[in-house]
Amino acid sequence: MLNEKFDYIFFTGSTGVGRIVMKAAAEHLTPVTLELGGKSPVIVHKDADLQLAAQRIVRGKFLNAGQTCVAPDYLLVHQDVHDKLLEEIGAEIQDKFGKNVMGNPDFPHIVNTRNFDRLSVFLEGGHALIGGRSNRDQLLIEPTLVGNVDWDSPVMQEEIFGPILPVMTYDDLNPLLAEIVRRPKPLALYLFTQNAELQNQVLNQVSFGGGCINDTLSHMTSHYLPFGGVGESGMGSYHGKQSFEVFSHHKSILKR
Repeated sequence: MLNEKFDYIFFTGSTGVGRIVMKAAAEHLTPVTLELGGKSPVIVHKDADLQLAAQRIVRGKFLNAGQTCVAPDYLLVHQDVHDKLLEEIGAEIQDKFGKNVMGNPDFPHIVNTRNFDRLSVFLEGGHALIGGRSNRDQLLIEPTLVGNVDWDSPVMQEEIFGPILPVMTYDDLNPLLAEIVRRPKPLALYLFTQNAELQNQVLNQVSFGGGCINDTLSHMTSHYLPFGGVGESGMGSYHGKQSFEVFSHHKSILKR
């Protein structure tokens, strides 16, 4: 199909395939909207409501077993509240999915064996703080938080797209933001803090597609907010009126 000439191409998928689509579209000078993905951080500062943060991180990360483009990809938590947040997240996972997630028929499976094997490498590369069990025959991985990772760990090199959440701590937000900025721009960013000055610093300093303060995912559910990526996480946006605009050409006419 990419060899044919279209008026417009709208693609949702991985960054790698997005490059293929854009290259093919360039042959016909066809405009494109690319909704891709990337490593979307969730930051939990020391003044956050930890119970609320845990509820919303668990919902956002483990919806469809993490197989959504806007799922929190990695967790950055202030060292003062690391242990308490993990305690809250563990309790929330148990509350939402039961004590034995592997036996829960409603918890989603991984889409195929190739992706299960890809995710299994991430499980082997860190220490499971919560969860860690998997079953290849059933393509099941339970909600898992992984510690002992850093920016160079394998799990931090590509979008996870599964129920695995690597965890890193920080004490100074400034070098943390610098690390995020020097990497490909994420599709989403989630920040949990009550500090308005800190909120403004993050929003002004980091480029990303869209996101939430003290929530996850909800920004893409509103038809009042255009949704889309920036840089390697995509180009163009849609939802609500913007969905109509993206497939329209404004033909400018002057009559005399």
